[in-house]
Amino acid sequence: MFSKSKINDPAPKADAPATPAAESAIPAAPAKASDFKSAPKAKPPASVLSSDLHITGNLKTTGDIQVEGTIEGDIRAHLLTVGETATIKGEVIADDVVVNGRIVGRVRGLKVRLTSTARVEGDIIHKTIAIESGAHFEGSVQRQDDPLTGGKTAAPAAAPQAAPATAKAGS
Repeated sequence: MFSKSKINDPAPKADAPATPAAESAIPAAPAKASDFKSAPKAKPPASVLSSDLHITGNLKTTGDIQVEGTIEGDIRAHLLTVGETATIKGEVIADDVVVNGRIVGRVRGLKVRLTSTARVEGDIIHKTIAIESGAHFEGSVQRQDDPLTGGKTAAPAAAPQAAPATAKAGS
């Protein structure tokens, strides 16, 4: 009924000679560090600014931000999600902008989406836009092929840096 094969055998006995088949199962060379460089790194999760957080100052990241609190300052990010309880007073620049809450200021984005709970007071400069029924919008809408840089000149290299952002919890 059952046949005994080498697969089911525990390690070979010390006095038994090694078989060529067993030696071929061992890799010829250990893995090199360069073999692992091609594997993509996992994308870090979005930074979440909770509803009890009030920030005065500018935010800049190459990653994603989810805002639930209040920001008084400009935001630059890859993906910005404005939660229903969030308020942003300042310019928003992001590849993707999803607005569920309130923005008072200019919005620049490759893809801008205003959901039914969105409240935007300011101009929107976009490549593509979607406005759901029920969204409140007051301002102008302008399409540009490159809305992230359009119309703005680069700041001089010797310009002074802005003060660091301050955060207050429980406000």
